[in-house]
Amino acid sequence: MPEIWLSYGPTEVVLDIKAENLEKQIETKGTNLSDSEIASKLQSVDLTKPTEIVILESTKAVQKAISILLEACNQKSLPKPRILVDRSNLHIVKNMFSDPSISISEFDNSQLTGTNLMFVGEIEFDGLFGYGTVSTKLLRRFGKEQMLDAYEKKNDNIPHPGEDVATIEVAKRFTDGFEISALEVTANSSGIVDVSVGHPSSTMVLAKSLPLTAINEVGKHRVVFISTGKETSNDTFSKSLSALWNCANAVKEEGLAILLAECKNGLGSEAILQYVDGRMSLDRLRNPAKYVAGMENLLYLTEIQKQFKIGIVSILPQYYAKDKLALIPFGGTKESMEYVLKTYGERQKAVIVSDGSRVLLR
Repeated sequence: MPEIWLSYGPTEVVLDIKAENLEKQIETKGTNLSDSEIASKLQSVDLTKPTEIVILESTKAVQKAISILLEACNQKSLPKPRILVDRSNLHIVKNMFSDPSISISEFDNSQLTGTNLMFVGEIEFDGLFGYGTVSTKLLRRFGKEQMLDAYEKKNDNIPHPGEDVATIEVAKRFTDGFEISALEVTANSSGIVDVSVGHPSSTMVLAKSLPLTAINEVGKHRVVFISTGKETSNDTFSKSLSALWNCANAVKEEGLAILLAECKNGLGSEAILQYVDGRMSLDRLRNPAKYVAGMENLLYLTEIQKQFKIGIVSILPQYYAKDKLALIPFGGTKESMEYVLKTYGERQKAVIVSDGSRVLLR
């Protein structure tokens, strides 16, 4: 019996599956850069100027890139940049960078106007924008009015990860107005694949190379298990849905996708919270007067559930998962596998996706 370990929050859980039930296991591709190659790509960062690094998500790839910058400061005897991060991630980042000489503080939204800010993030796929970049993440955080414009520009009511869509131009125009810089990386489960430094409107070009390592032509399957891969991609339900969008094209009509997402910080979306509380209608999703964070994920979820069933291994209360969001909740991977064999037969095969946030299934 194969023993497959899948990411679940900060740990990994085992999925016990018989060899005859395993169709294939899909993992990320791409050649990783060495530390010296990453350092070479980061040479354009002017470390002699006072710089404040804003961490948008605390992934291992982001940690690696910043660590190499800090090491360059040590080698050149330069002051280390100050690191800023959201309050909710302060403890995580302080554990990442234990050097007492590094200043780590809470990022204040009013600081966006500073000219010495460098935003650091990992490029990923995004159902609304095609790609999640520093530009799209800043737009989501600071541009509620412009987010309504992007939402209205979407082509239809299904996600389009990894595609060229008009909505990305809204994000580009938004960050064009700020004198800030960005450090963006693309990564797989084992390291950094590429790095870009510059203004966010230019570093987002790096996203175009993401499909080269992410696309897997796998056809359609009845059962697909999806682990998000990154802890930062499954700390909330809303974030974990990106992995589902990336894999949706590989699930057959009336099939089953099972998402492994701890969701330790809950739903993670004001729109989804309003929906489960009865304050958001599906009609409002189609013709909103204003944008509410996470509206697109809620819309995509309701549309995709017309195509196939969605199960989830998480700590979400059943009231949210089953009663309000029409998901099939499982208490663990063993229970989910038992459900598959009982529902589809003892010989049913399943596809296992180990890093759903970084792959794109076709």
